[in-house]
Amino acid sequence: MLVRFLCLTTLSAHLRLSTAQTCTGMSSTTESQNEAKLHSVAFVTAPNDTVAKEIARGLVKNKLAACVNIIPGLTSVYEWEGEVNEDSEVLMMIKTRTSRMPELTDFVVKHHPYKVCEVISTKIDDGNFPYLKWITDSVPERPK
Repeated sequence: MLVRFLCLTTLSAHLRLSTAQTCTGMSSTTESQNEAKLHSVAFVTAPNDTVAKEIARGLVKNKLAACVNIIPGLTSVYEWEGEVNEDSEVLMMIKTRTSRMPELTDFVVKHHPYKVCEVISTKIDDGNFPYLKWITDSVPERPK
């Protein structure tokens, strides 16, 4: 089993999720900002496309994610057990409700091949209201 602790420091600099895109159907900034506050984007790396697709399908099937983008071609450079490592990976960009992050994390940890897998998230500040509403509709609140 691969043992990795991965860090993506430059990704957030390239993906600015807090800016609203101009799209047809965009509602008022206040309305979209209020809806956006319910949601987060999680980032998870995987060793390959097969593992990423398996995890992604499980997250969507279990209504823990509305959408998972699988981005190929990453190179991760990280330190593990005193050694600098470099590996090819894929990145999952997962749209979900912030309130479901603990369950999403548990699911990923249970189904991921790494002993220490990366699951990090950031809250969404704003966006296209119909898309944000779709996330709300696709990922229900946690059952009580």
